[in-house]
Order: sequence, then C-alpha cells, then structure tokens
Amino acid sequence: MKSMKIANIGEIRNELNKYKKGRKLDIHQFNQVARQAWLGKLVMQPLDLEDPECKAFLVFVQEPEELAQHFLDTDQELLGGMHIIDGQQAEALVDIMRTGVEERAKLYEDLSRSDFYFRYFYKPGNDDKDQEQQGDAASGQPSEE
Repeated sequence: MKSMKIANIGEIRNELNKYKKGRKLDIHQFNQVARQAWLGKLVMQPLDLEDPECKAFLVFVQEPEELAQHFLDTDQELLGGMHIIDGQQAEALVDIMRTGVEERAKLYEDLSRSDFYFRYFYKPGNDDKDQEQQGDAASGQPSEE
C-alpha cells in the first residue's frame, strides 16, 4: 500500500484529486477490460456517490470462464483486482456492458427459436415422396415401392 506523509496538506489534496479523477487505461488495457465488460465480468460502482464532482468509478474485473480465457489474452494485473477508472472510460465500459448483455440475450433468443431437426433432417426435394407416403397411409392403401 502507498504511504503518504501528512506534513503537507497540499500533497493530500493532490492525491485525493488523483483518485477523484481516476486512472485512464491505455488502449491495450481498455480493450482487455472492455472485452470483460462485454462478457459481463465487471462490477462497477461510482467511487463517491455523495461528491457530484467525482466522476471516477470503482471497477472490479472478474476472471473469465475457461473457454473465454483461452481466446482472450488478458493481463493478470487487470483480473481479480479493484481499479479506479476515469469517468469517461467508465461510462464507455457501462455502454459496452449493456451492449454485451443485449447481444447475448439476442443470441439466446435466436437459439431458443432454432429448429435443428429441420436443418439436419428435412430435405426440400423429398416433399413429394413424404406427401405420397402420408396420403397412402391415410387411405390404407399400400405404397407402390
């Protein structure tokens, strides 16, 4: 943990202002955290709800599942830790998280409507044979095969 000398009040104010502003992630780090946000692996909260000037967010980056971790190359220093993020980047992460939830929900909706049986077992050219067999079975007459 970082220790501070209390001798100079100006230094304390400067340190507090740094925390109020939060830290800007570089492009590489932001993209890694944004991928976790899209997956819903961030927990975010405003740093100080009572201070209207404080725009920074406290962000916890969770570990991804094994499959996602296999494909995503995320720095270990970002995972499993608390970060104080700049307000502008934090708002972008919130938007990315919202987009990820919406896109994953759409994927699940599409999956619930998928008809795998017809995709794999229905052949459009076999319609006439199927209808003839159904008609013969309904009339009780044997088919001519």
